[in-house]
Amino acid sequence: MAAHSGLRFLFLALHLAAASAALPLVVNTWAFGKATETAWRVLQMGGSELDAVEKGCAQCEIDQCDGSVGYGGSPDESGETTLDAMIMDGNTMEVGAVADLRRVKNAIGVARKVIEHTKHTLLVGESASLFAVRMGFPYEDLTTSKSLSVYSQWLNQSCQPNYWKNVVPDSSKSCGPYKKAEKVICKEDWTSSQRRISIHNHDTIGMIVIGESGTIASGTSTNGAVHKIPGRVGDSPIVGAGAYADSTAGGAAATGDGDIMMRFLPSYQAVEYMRMGTDPTVACQKVISRIQKYEPKFFGAVICANTTGSYGAACSKTPGFTQFHFMVYSPSLSQPSEQVVDCI
Repeated sequence: MAAHSGLRFLFLALHLAAASAALPLVVNTWAFGKATETAWRVLQMGGSELDAVEKGCAQCEIDQCDGSVGYGGSPDESGETTLDAMIMDGNTMEVGAVADLRRVKNAIGVARKVIEHTKHTLLVGESASLFAVRMGFPYEDLTTSKSLSVYSQWLNQSCQPNYWKNVVPDSSKSCGPYKKAEKVICKEDWTSSQRRISIHNHDTIGMIVIGESGTIASGTSTNGAVHKIPGRVGDSPIVGAGAYADSTAGGAAATGDGDIMMRFLPSYQAVEYMRMGTDPTVACQKVISRIQKYEPKFFGAVICANTTGSYGAACSKTPGFTQFHFMVYSPSLSQPSEQVVDCI
């Protein structure tokens, strides 16, 4: 009996040692290695998981990662760049988020202030910008010569592609202003150009950080869909859609076509799968498959990590998008590691 007890103790000790060796952990969407490194450095300097998520995502805002995060990217129909971001504390389940943020560059920083200085979860639009100024963030122009060029080229192409449907004039051939059409078509097939816009212009930095003790935080930052209708908010700042964190189960973050993904709360669902003991990779695959039942051609990916430091990712295969790249940093790695998964 004593021998069996000793073996159980040894197994438990080995299991705990393996788990602790995998922590802390930083995982983020896409090959945004500098963001990964920044978050890791914050942890190594004694910062909290929330600090690491905030600074890691902010690094992408500064670097204008892929033109899809931060200022100077994804101009909307009026040529303006606006920002969405959220951050979540997996211990307290507090969330801070901003959407349609204008003229303030550090969106994830403002989202953190929503947690720290309000009893709210989500602030939007001009009012979110006013809140940011009260919190000490400066007003800055988010427009650049590059974003103006993207906007100008789009206008010259008769505003193609765009996100309107069932309107006059015909949105597939000309710019607005549009009015609702008398006859509403229930479902319309996207053209190949519209699919290209979804593949290359819905990218987000989503990040999961797990501390040595298993404490989890997550967050996102993006400038949204290029040429979006002003006022559009995607999945990134929506809790459970863009990201989710629960220190008793795991964390997840999503990237892709937010208008589709937010309808399924993929990050929340992935965490709940992990709570039931599902492997992180399988949890990610299950939420992608669930969306595919309704939108087989959607573009998107999810990253997942559980409290022991196991992680995984999955993506939806679509023309031009067959693999998904994401970043990982853990004690077993000497530098940020770019990982790749084949889409399903």
